[in-house]
Amino acid sequence: MAGRILVIRGGAVGDFILTLPALALLREAFPDAHIELLGYRHIVEVAVNRWYAQGSRHIEYAAMAGFFNPKAELDPALCAYFAGFQQVISYLFDPDEYFTGNLRRAGVRHFLTGNPKIGDHAHAATQLAEPLHQLALYLESPAARIFPHAEDRAAAMAFLEGKDRPIALHPGSGSPRKNWPIDRWRQLAARLLDAGRPLLIVGGESDTRQIDDLRASLPKESVRFAVGLPLPVLGAVLADCRAYVGHDSGISHLAAAAGAPCVLLFGPTDPSVWAPANAGITVIRPESGALTDISVDQAAALALGL
Repeated sequence: MAGRILVIRGGAVGDFILTLPALALLREAFPDAHIELLGYRHIVEVAVNRWYAQGSRHIEYAAMAGFFNPKAELDPALCAYFAGFQQVISYLFDPDEYFTGNLRRAGVRHFLTGNPKIGDHAHAATQLAEPLHQLALYLESPAARIFPHAEDRAAAMAFLEGKDRPIALHPGSGSPRKNWPIDRWRQLAARLLDAGRPLLIVGGESDTRQIDDLRASLPKESVRFAVGLPLPVLGAVLADCRAYVGHDSGISHLAAAAGAPCVLLFGPTDPSVWAPANAGITVIRPESGALTDISVDQAAALALGL
């Protein structure tokens, strides 16, 4: 397939990273195609002009709302945009197929739908690649990769200031039920600092409480904080880390895709479905499924061994 391909993907950071193997399958099968992404700009930029895709458009564009109304008058410019692709693949939740119907009205002829809801029958990345079976494309590996470009790497080097490679800790996730208690993170950080390891604490908007706690309790001279970095730069930073410790989170998927050795703390979610499939990943999940049953000793020993 030459020409133009549009992939529509909403969701959070982890959802998008888990879709990268499907995007890689498209890119490898159609190396000359122009691939664009319609999604949240701050998320999809980790793939735009970084091998996977050549362009993007913001999913929160106001005129998009009409495409979820079966009786709406569709925006002509957006209709022309959609009709300009030879293949459209959407992972938007569309139970009533209003969006699908409006894409047809807009002139889209070749359309595939991917179910954004993940079951328990296979790894999430494998499930997200299943729509591509209709193009005779089959995923061999569910491991995601990112490809920071030179500007990302330069920004990462400037951020790290050429200091010793740190161990990165991400004490949050998109759900409190997937989080190890913050007092364990304080103890783990202290243990790693006592062993002479510099630390990088990673956080985002949903991690404010955990980040504030660690800022207040850890010595500033041995700890750096990476909060709110653009995802492509954060990926390049994580690629330069000695190791990474986190939960079942989007940032953990980013760290794994960047090639960082990872220790991941899992509780209620199934790592066979949700853990990154990359090499160098160690998952701790107690039989009870309770994160409180993971000890600081376990996490510290594994992080120091990487």
